[in-house]
Amino acid sequence: MSESWLGLEGKVAIVTGGASGIGLTIAGELLRNGAKVVISDVNVEDGLQEDGFYLLKCDVTKKESVDNMVAKTLELFGTVDILVNNAGINLPRLLVDVKGERPEYELSEKDFDFMVAVNQKGPFLCAQAVAKEMLKQNKGVIINVASEAGQEGSAGQSCYSATKGAVISFTRAWAKELGKYNIRVVAIAPGIMEATGLRTEVYNEALAYTRGVTVDGLATDYSKSIPLAREGKLYEAAELVSYLASDRSSYITGTTLNISGGKSRG
Repeated sequence: MSESWLGLEGKVAIVTGGASGIGLTIAGELLRNGAKVVISDVNVEDGLQEDGFYLLKCDVTKKESVDNMVAKTLELFGTVDILVNNAGINLPRLLVDVKGERPEYELSEKDFDFMVAVNQKGPFLCAQAVAKEMLKQNKGVIINVASEAGQEGSAGQSCYSATKGAVISFTRAWAKELGKYNIRVVAIAPGIMEATGLRTEVYNEALAYTRGVTVDGLATDYSKSIPLAREGKLYEAAELVSYLASDRSSYITGTTLNISGGKSRG
């Protein structure tokens, strides 16, 4: 086989939205397992970091930017073996602000278009650009980061849930299209995960209003809703992605793996 159990040594991976949060943890785990990792993010400047990541600035909502990012990756490494479609945005918004107290937390057309552009159009543009290269080498893995909200829905997060539901549908359909070319497409659906720097006071305030609670009321006794009675750790999602990116999962495609501690509507 190869040097390690996962056999990711020398594989080239692109992680979109990889400069922070779950994306950075995924990128770090792939790097730790021997992959060459390109972090694609709108908030970075091109260049090699001392920790081994190669950064490429990219706006996943713009086709020209995505195509340029993939072209630069090919210039650097000659191939793309793994794409992790992680870039995403969540703006908690109500369909209707029934109380009429915070109209900015009612879903607007601008908010809708922004979330759809990043969460739905972005994975499409990145997968299309990378798949064209994977077809040439007759192999590759595309991993989409969806959400439990895309399967179950989430109060105050209808647009976000819808975009993640679309990602899950993309996963099933693309796997059927690309399987004959030895390209696997899978998704993960994280549930409640540990907080990152991306969960700001502004985000918490919006989420609390859409849920009809105070910010302090967002704290949850997870034993009531999650069988494992705790939130997920970012490294747990990253380890799952690394497994799915490897040949150890070579017969897994077209499916979404929940990583939610058993949480569901039941």
